[in-house]
Amino acid sequence: MDFTTTLQVSQMIVNELSGSSFVHKMQGLLFKSQGFEKLGQKYLDHFAEEQEWIEKYANRMMDLGCTPQVDISNKSVLIEDPKAYIEADLKLQRDGVEKLYQLMPALAADPTTYDITKAYLLDEEEDLYWDEEQLDLIEKIGIQNWLTKQM
Repeated sequence: MDFTTTLQVSQMIVNELSGSSFVHKMQGLLFKSQGFEKLGQKYLDHFAEEQEWIEKYANRMMDLGCTPQVDISNKSVLIEDPKAYIEADLKLQRDGVEKLYQLMPALAADPTTYDITKAYLLDEEEDLYWDEEQLDLIEKIGIQNWLTKQM
């Protein structure tokens, strides 16, 4: 069986997720330093969860006899305003979920990677819904009340 597509998709996810997960870690540290303990911890936990996904994809690549490459080249600027960060993250989540949906058919010939990616997609959808819920909550209770809840 040819696993070229599996390896390409897995490598892409490892690379993209490595960069974005580190941004989540740094955002978590920034939010904690601003006094938003709950929000900061949410993103630190998110970082740890994403590291587990990176490990799953890297292990799958190694199971198939391929050594993952490390190619992280994105430059990101931390966003100090929590609402602005969630708005930016929501856009990234939407784009990422759409991309994963597009990749799913290409992985159908490899049930193992398909199942990993399906679970990852569900996790990413949950993150997208969380961003939407937080922005909706901010709209309903106001930014100051929402920020107080993040302390």
